[in-house]
Amino acid sequence: MCVKYPVVLVHGVLGFDDILGYPYFFGVKEAMECKGEDVFTVSLSALNSDEVRGGQLWDFIKDVKRKTRKDKVNLIGHSQGALDCRYVAAHYPESIASVTSVNGVNHGSEAADALRAALEPGSCAEGAVALAFEAFEKAVAFVSGHPFEPEDAVAALDALTTAGVEAFNAKYPQALPEVWGGEGAEVVNGIYYYSWSGIIKDGLFEQGLNELDPLHMFLKLSAKVFVKEAEENDGLVGRYSSHLGKVIRSDYSVDHLDAINQLAGIRTNTLNTVDLYTEHLERLKDKGL
Repeated sequence: MCVKYPVVLVHGVLGFDDILGYPYFFGVKEAMECKGEDVFTVSLSALNSDEVRGGQLWDFIKDVKRKTRKDKVNLIGHSQGALDCRYVAAHYPESIASVTSVNGVNHGSEAADALRAALEPGSCAEGAVALAFEAFEKAVAFVSGHPFEPEDAVAALDALTTAGVEAFNAKYPQALPEVWGGEGAEVVNGIYYYSWSGIIKDGLFEQGLNELDPLHMFLKLSAKVFVKEAEENDGLVGRYSSHLGKVIRSDYSVDHLDAINQLAGIRTNTLNTVDLYTEHLERLKDKGL
């Protein structure tokens, strides 16, 4: 027996659906489809605000509903994608069965704060960095078959800072924890909310080949800018900053990109990331979703 509603996978900042067949959620969609599920991956602007990306996600959801003849979808969002899912759920609750945040930026990113502090708003440095990122993402969007998606690197950065997410949360507080490090409500307005995330755990036995992953190396460096959650973060998001709704677990041995099985399935010795997604299908099925 499958879940009742189709699943939509939502990528984060700098993300994509696939590039020439190479997926953002590496091996995840295929594993879910092997369980008989209807799974769709959306392509949003890689660099933009939650409102712009959320609007794009809603357009995609409407297409999924038409194709599947289902009146709701289950959303699974990684990184900034979690905020986009929350935006749609707040505006169109009748169309959303569940929202699941994977290493989501639900209370901001200290890494984004550090970058924002280094780039004075309106400065030449900010403009140059934004131009470079936007040019890169335009090339990625072209190769992935979505060349006309608008990109705004400054809006994306501001959306991920602690201040930016605080403003977002003031508008869309559904399923947020009332205390730092706690859980939020599992069900709000008929929508089930879940989250899971992880932290970087050191050690060759723990990491194995993951120590050779260049993305993991970068995230170990970016983890050093954290102050509030210096000991428990995934390189871009702190452990407790990811909490939303029912927290399945927030200290898995995954960095920010291990959470989507990147790079190319290289991961720690102690966790098969894809299993987290297929196990979650059982959780949704048990809830009648």
